[in-house]
Amino acid sequence: MTSPRIPLAAALAEGPVVLDGGMSNELAADGHDLSDALWSARLLRDAPDAVAAVHRRYYAAGAQVAITASYQASFEGFARVGVDRAEAEELLRRSVTLAREASGSAPERWVAASVGPYGAVLADGSEYVGRYGLTHAQLRAFHAPRAEVLASAAPDVLAVETIPDVDEAAAVLDAVAGLDVPVWLSYSAAEGRTRAGQPLAEAFALARDNAQVIAVGVNCLAPEEAADAVALAAETTGKPVVVYPNSGEGWDATARAWTGPATFSPDRVSTWLASGALLLGGCCRVGADQIAALAKELH
Repeated sequence: MTSPRIPLAAALAEGPVVLDGGMSNELAADGHDLSDALWSARLLRDAPDAVAAVHRRYYAAGAQVAITASYQASFEGFARVGVDRAEAEELLRRSVTLAREASGSAPERWVAASVGPYGAVLADGSEYVGRYGLTHAQLRAFHAPRAEVLASAAPDVLAVETIPDVDEAAAVLDAVAGLDVPVWLSYSAAEGRTRAGQPLAEAFALARDNAQVIAVGVNCLAPEEAADAVALAAETTGKPVVVYPNSGEGWDATARAWTGPATFSPDRVSTWLASGALLLGGCCRVGADQIAALAKELH
């Protein structure tokens, strides 16, 4: 009989937990075209088995948390390609189900439902800038319905990730308040600031007294900047810190291509741990091989 899965927050009290890596790069390596505006979310409808295969690959590599393929999934985005609301809800729930089934019901494997930023639905790189010109109420109205649907599929945590500015973070936390699911809050950052330019200390402080937030940190930033951000998150909030940098390559939003050398290395893990990280993995362009090496370094 399978042992019951303990809450992720309780697991973090026992020690570090390994996250997966990028979904899109593994799907692309498997030959899938992700040039559509829905990005990997398109495959929730067109090739769900491919998404499940990537989740299984990461679990096999040593990841303990699978982040769902819902980052770029939204009612607005699906509507643009002819998916009605009922089907969109089913696809959002499917993102959680695929990750859960891939886990094989192992007690030390968890599912994080990705709640990406508003900019992701624009498919133009806006999530790396923020400052969309929307009000708090407009951002809340965008995030609340899909967060509710994702929560209804019973993930272990909502991964509010790649958030570019404090204003959007406040709106998302408002949108998920009252949902019976814990949250991690993770900012996209550069040079000690959010992508919108606010100091990271200010951004992290937003989660300090929010009991629903079980971890706070950064993702999709350069690996060499991660340690300082982790230390600041730990100092500012006193909460477990989540960190999953990208490969270190740069994203050219105009050309929709990655440029420059990769700098992600499992050798950095000890520094992240020493700085306070307890949820560690990779983001864009970090694949199963790197997660396997990271898991080996941790355990």
